[in-house]
Amino acid sequence: MGNRESSPHPIHSRSVTGPLAELYETGTVVPVTGIYRVVHSAHRLPHEAVIIQGQRFPKCQKCAHAVLFELMHPASDLFQYKTDVVYELPEIEELDPAA
Repeated sequence: MGNRESSPHPIHSRSVTGPLAELYETGTVVPVTGIYRVVHSAHRLPHEAVIIQGQRFPKCQKCAHAVLFELMHPASDLFQYKTDVVYELPEIEELDPAA
């Protein structure tokens, strides 16, 4: 197979939030402000993040572009007055249970 570029279109997936939920890739423009489920390629469990409409979905410091986003709770009026933009998801070190 040839060199495949990332699609700017949402990916459709069956999930807990609906029979056919939309998943968005890093770099895609955020369609609506809300709380998104963030799924990394392999290095950490899914988590949630607030992401703002019109921005681009951020990459991860560790797995770069191997991140998918799923809208869990739309919140279009969440940041009416002030917004802080995150351009990259930070890597969070796992706690060592032996320490």
